[in-house]
Amino acid sequence: MSAPARTTLAGLAQALLARQRGPRTMVGIVGAPGAGKSSFAEALKERLDRAAPGLAQILPMDGFHFDDRLLEARGHLARKGAPHTFDVDGLAVLLDRLRRDDGSEVVVPVFDRELEIARAGARAIGPEARLILVEGNYLLLDDPAWAGLRPRFDLTVMLDVPLDVLEARLAARWRGFGYDDARLAAKLEGNDLPNARLVIARSVAADLLVANTVPSGD
Repeated sequence: MSAPARTTLAGLAQALLARQRGPRTMVGIVGAPGAGKSSFAEALKERLDRAAPGLAQILPMDGFHFDDRLLEARGHLARKGAPHTFDVDGLAVLLDRLRRDDGSEVVVPVFDRELEIARAGARAIGPEARLILVEGNYLLLDDPAWAGLRPRFDLTVMLDVPLDVLEARLAARWRGFGYDDARLAAKLEGNDLPNARLVIARSVAADLLVANTVPSGD
């Protein structure tokens, strides 16, 4: 199998603009925690909006986090953000609704990072949106629970960020939330970095690779 082609944010925007006519296009934007998926998706949407306002909308995978109460009941709260802490089936159903492209508005959930909860009905995607930018860690994970998502994407993009850069970004994120050294180490080594290594090691090849320099916001 040949290696994925490399592109840039600008190159990807140009390629997507060429797809604006015809059926709705589902784009999977994938990367490890700290890769900057949400910031990249927002920057990509901004570029697309300048050329064609309303053409693109973002669907974050994080909106499908299980609630903390459910995770606590299952003993999974400390691993929040790992593959088994997401409603994969719910995400698949919503992707199918968007792919149907039947002229109806689709309302989607969005994760509130300050409150650490997913807000239902937080963003509306109207029928005018022809490019759906789906961003998340595990969209290409080589795992039976996640493999069913892959056929739902017309194009996949992997954000290529070295592990040491991911670690630095994640540490800066949690320090911004007031984590001390002990709590930070537990968060990184107990959850974030194992998840990052999993994405890097066990994601199937994307169609395109982007070396992402956009600061992390995911």
